[in-house]
Amino acid sequence: MRILTLAALTALALSTAACTRPDRFGGDGSTDPNAAAGMGAGGVGVSGLGDPNDPNSPAYFQAVIGDRVLFAVDQSVLSPEAMLTLDGQAQWLIGHGYNVVIEGHADEQGTREYNLALGARRANAVFEYLVSKGVNASQLRTISYGKERPVATCAADTCYSQNRRAVTAIQLGM
Repeated sequence: MRILTLAALTALALSTAACTRPDRFGGDGSTDPNAAAGMGAGGVGVSGLGDPNDPNSPAYFQAVIGDRVLFAVDQSVLSPEAMLTLDGQAQWLIGHGYNVVIEGHADEQGTREYNLALGARRANAVFEYLVSKGVNASQLRTISYGKERPVATCAADTCYSQNRRAVTAIQLGM
């Protein structure tokens, strides 16, 4: 009986430890599109990046120029709004020489495999656009997180639309 109780308690502890939390990726589970801005793949958030009012600061890049572009459902084609943001990113990156990781993301709909491929296509679209604007390809690296790192968690298009994105995360210390 004691072994059965111990096994039940162990199973309960393990299953509780594996529960999913909306804040597991640094966000608070809200629908704030900047909640997990630039996090992942060695990217950094605004804190510790300098003054967002200093045009030479990575915090300025993230807060003023914008570190993300959004995509339509099941698309990896850049919108005119995305191209404007990427034009600003390209000018800033050319002048500052930082290495970046372009993170491709998808919403929670669809399979893991499909969303990893879609995230890769989105990251590649940003990569190709930045290179076409003069950013040195050796400064850029891409990664796909698929649906694994949402910035907004709810079963509505208001959340899904924020998760269909590519994030340009500046790498410090490279």
